[in-house]
Amino acid sequence: MHLIGIIPARYASVRFPGKPLAMIHGKSMIHRVYEQAMRCQTLDTLVVATDDQRIYDHVAGFGRVVMTGTGHTSGTARCLEAFEKIKADKKYSSSDGIINIQGDEPFIDPGQIDQIIHHLKDPGKHIITLAKKIENEAEIHNANVVKVVFSQSGKAMYFSRAGIPYIRPDGAKEKPAGRGTHYKHLGIYGYRAGILERIVSLPESSLEAAEKLEQLRWMQQDFEIFVEETYTESVAIDTPEDLERVLKLSGGPGST
Repeated sequence: MHLIGIIPARYASVRFPGKPLAMIHGKSMIHRVYEQAMRCQTLDTLVVATDDQRIYDHVAGFGRVVMTGTGHTSGTARCLEAFEKIKADKKYSSSDGIINIQGDEPFIDPGQIDQIIHHLKDPGKHIITLAKKIENEAEIHNANVVKVVFSQSGKAMYFSRAGIPYIRPDGAKEKPAGRGTHYKHLGIYGYRAGILERIVSLPESSLEAAEKLEQLRWMQQDFEIFVEETYTESVAIDTPEDLERVLKLSGGPGST
């Protein structure tokens, strides 16, 4: 199995245009993501997938990059196009592993990529993602924080922007909300290449339309997603305000 890390990076973010090129202590965000991912020892290939010439030219100065189309509605579809481009001159197959690495997490823990890869090698698992126990109760009620519930074997049962599982008022007295019962979903994914090809071709589902969560499209079509627990969480930068908070941590991770 070849293991390919792909970092989708688009310029036209609604909340933060040009985000991949935003500077963090002397290096661009996409450069920092790339460097962190390169620290993962189990990846065979790492590539940035973009639809913007400015990002392409920038990344070409320090790493591998491919140009993809502009019509993609998700990073998942961009990952597939990037894989199709790089497999043209390599001996890749449908059983290879593709890791979709978020381009807005400049301090991602390489160990989390290794964790995804470790479980992706299990022949019974074709889609892997990560979740972390929620420690701040406010996140349970924050619609921007995606929650997930999963079975004893780690199979995802549902993803939602709502606070799942629901805690009854009387139940909260026995077990306070957020204490070992809620998990936030982290955006990194691992897929078998053959499965990635299939899920990208699926039409939008009713659950996806309701929650605006792409993974519900896959689940509604009976694709299994396995969730592994992680105990670390990197800082995601979604807005200019997020970037300002990171820059104020001048002695924190990523400073130079």
